[in-house]
Amino acid sequence: MDTIHYEQRNNLAFITLNRPEAMNAFNYDMLFELGQVVEAIRINPDIRVVIFTGAGEKAFSVGADLKERKNLTEQHVKRNIFKIGEIFSTIESLPQPTIAMMNGFAFGGGMELALACDFRIVADDTLLGLTETSLGIIPGAGGTQRLPRLIGESKALELILTARRLKSVEALEYGLVTRIAEREQLAEVTGAFADAILTNGPIALQQAKFAVKNGMNTDLQTGLQIERKAYEITIPTEDRLEALAAFGEKRKPVFKGR
Repeated sequence: MDTIHYEQRNNLAFITLNRPEAMNAFNYDMLFELGQVVEAIRINPDIRVVIFTGAGEKAFSVGADLKERKNLTEQHVKRNIFKIGEIFSTIESLPQPTIAMMNGFAFGGGMELALACDFRIVADDTLLGLTETSLGIIPGAGGTQRLPRLIGESKALELILTARRLKSVEALEYGLVTRIAEREQLAEVTGAFADAILTNGPIALQQAKFAVKNGMNTDLQTGLQIERKAYEITIPTEDRLEALAAFGEKRKPVFKGR
């Protein structure tokens, strides 16, 4: 059985972590396959939004496969840590907007995958958190860096050092997730959120994401220069001219990503 299930529906890509019997824990085979899928998405011009989710109803992902890890040498543990960090950084840098549709438990590396996404939409009856310190380790796939950038240093330290498992509503209060949905409506709510993005110009979406992501890592004046350059890329596009024509004709624009 493939550890990653991939499906493309029009301009929307679905990546499903497919080890429900192990609560979608990451073993090396899954990491390798996930990396291949993500790299293919990066260069696919037809994909405009990417959704990550987990197979089954129990877990988005509970992180590293501890059954595998207890049999690994230190060298192979380091290999896995490098691989998962590399892949999550690739996910974070995808040009397309990304959504984690969190259909169940998200602990450790599962939470770190969600943090690498642009948005997190979570079922209302689940738990999530960076729980690594309870296992004598620390978040090693970006959690110590992405979480404080998202919710602030003090709150991030609190959650990491206590290894606290948050209920969905608590995660929303902390600013950790974007939306909460009733489990039966999770796919519908996530789909509506994705559709709200997909109605807009695909080149503009990518350039806006690029400007925000890169501008946040520098000073304001440099960020404004990044924004200006990103804007300039949209000026000669057919999509910009189509939007102007649609406005004049009082219709919705038909964007083609060029």
